[in-house]
Amino acid sequence: MKKSKKVLAHILTSATCLAALAGCGNSAPVQTKNDSESQKVTNAAEQTASDTETPAADGKEITINFWHHYSAQSAENDTLVNVLIPKFEEENPGIKVNAVSHEWGDLHEKILISAQSDTLPDVARLDSAWIPEFEKMGILTALDEEMPDYSDVAANLLDSAMSTANVGGHSYGLALNTNSKILFYNIQAFADAGIDVPKTMDEFVAAAKTLSGTNENGQQVWGSNEPALAGWNLCPYIWSMGGTITNEEETKASGYINSPETVEAIQMLADLYDAGAITGWNSGDIPMTDGFGTGRYMMLLEGPWKIAEMQGAYPDFAYATTEIPAGKGGSVSVLGGEDISMFNSANKDAAWKFMKFMTDSFAQEEMAKCGQIPVNKESLASDTVKEADFAPFIDAITTAKSRPTVACWSEMDSELSVAVTAVMNGEMTAQEAMDELAVTFDQMLAK
Repeated sequence: MKKSKKVLAHILTSATCLAALAGCGNSAPVQTKNDSESQKVTNAAEQTASDTETPAADGKEITINFWHHYSAQSAENDTLVNVLIPKFEEENPGIKVNAVSHEWGDLHEKILISAQSDTLPDVARLDSAWIPEFEKMGILTALDEEMPDYSDVAANLLDSAMSTANVGGHSYGLALNTNSKILFYNIQAFADAGIDVPKTMDEFVAAAKTLSGTNENGQQVWGSNEPALAGWNLCPYIWSMGGTITNEEETKASGYINSPETVEAIQMLADLYDAGAITGWNSGDIPMTDGFGTGRYMMLLEGPWKIAEMQGAYPDFAYATTEIPAGKGGSVSVLGGEDISMFNSANKDAAWKFMKFMTDSFAQEEMAKCGQIPVNKESLASDTVKEADFAPFIDAITTAKSRPTVACWSEMDSELSVAVTAVMNGEMTAQEAMDELAVTFDQMLAK
């Protein structure tokens, strides 16, 4: 384990290195595409309403609704439900918290639907990449304008993490956690194959192919795993190989998403898939943690939460971590993290109390036990963090990049996944798919 002073030093250093995620607001408001889509939205909105209903008011008790994307079976959700919420309710008599877990993508869609039907929750844990989109829709509360003690609260949190909720000079959330991705690998598999841990993308490709095939039980094994084909998954490959999504101003995609470097990164993954060396995004594929822990996946790019998941599910499994293999762009991870935001329709006094609780030292340290990197400065120097080996992820954060901070990113991300899926399935070449995607992205960015 790294010493806490070294971990803290890495974190505080990275605070000055991360790019600010100021939103550009380049997309139009969300609209339904056709009558069928409209009916789908209406039906979903009616279902959504049940999540936001509160008990009959008795003049004393208030219930706030908190939507999040901690997996329902995860250590984070268990800590939220059984430790944090009871502690908050004990400290704040008269306020109850109704926590509702959603899958990551489902949460985004449910918020869009709820915004149209006025059934938004009070508070939500949001992917930092969603903030510009929701801010443009006008559904988030500018905390620095409405909360008198905002500055005092914000001062206790890392500036780099807090920048993820800044749009147009105002803050639309509090940083909740920060993260990046690194390479996890099966120690025994590399030893048995007699190969070194990959330091470059070329070595990664070679290792993935070498480690794929059939094990002693006649089961298929894969050299690497990716659970999805979205920007969060693809960007480390694209950036490390020298590619990009848009220009620096985030106003144009042509010449960037379809550049030779980006196309090469997508083609590399497609070739690995064709060779049976990478999988994970198809329906029915082995879940990442189970595949890794049972020796079916030999490598994967993942965040700090995977350490806690492996310790809980496969405590005896021998693995190690290293930085993302480097290409001509270097070793570049993707900047992740979540913010906790308040919606304009919230019971703001009660919601603000809960937001402050979730970013204070107690909650931050409890979530650190589950693999969440704290953003609270006091928590970073705590005994809890001393026991967590966050240093490799913090090193990655110092050079990580953020996904495009534009209001239309969610739409772009969806189109990216569709395009790359077509390449994986052999329906298009990487160049054809990225050329078409460049036109689509330019149209979205121009709105």
